[in-house]
Amino acid sequence: MAKNKFPYHLDFDKTDFRKHPELYRIGVGEQGVLLVQPYKAEILPYWKFKTEEIAQASAEKIYELFENYLKEKDFPGADMARKFLQMGFTRARRYANHKSGRKYKPGEEDKTEGLEYPYSAGSKNKGNAVLKQENDALTNEKAKAAAVFKEYWFKAKDHPEYLQQKAAFREKYYE
Repeated sequence: MAKNKFPYHLDFDKTDFRKHPELYRIGVGEQGVLLVQPYKAEILPYWKFKTEEIAQASAEKIYELFENYLKEKDFPGADMARKFLQMGFTRARRYANHKSGRKYKPGEEDKTEGLEYPYSAGSKNKGNAVLKQENDALTNEKAKAAAVFKEYWFKAKDHPEYLQQKAAFREKYYE
């Protein structure tokens, strides 16, 4: 397996990444955000983006968890919190752009059938035409929620202690 490749082959229902941080891989972007335990269970209940106000409370709480993971020298936890902040931004932006949450025009054919995870996940219509963006996509409530998450996501990903622990984690667990 490539040194940074996300380990989709693991049994995520039975793997405790706090007990086995050596199995964790940072991956790309949000990879594993809804898989890696116990962090998913600890962070997901706070992840909400319906309105700007709800997003603010959510991002603050997740960032607080992020800082606590850093204090505990629990890099996988900090990285997962960062991923939830990133996902708050990307999902809120999706709904800002497309009120239905659907980016692609529906089609008859499932374009993900037979593909390995993670390529099998997401919209089965990926590859079809992209639906028209909402007229208020840059100013609506979901756009404001996205902006909140973006601020906290960037604060987390650029946090000096996060960057130091990320480098140390890679040095320790990646060949």
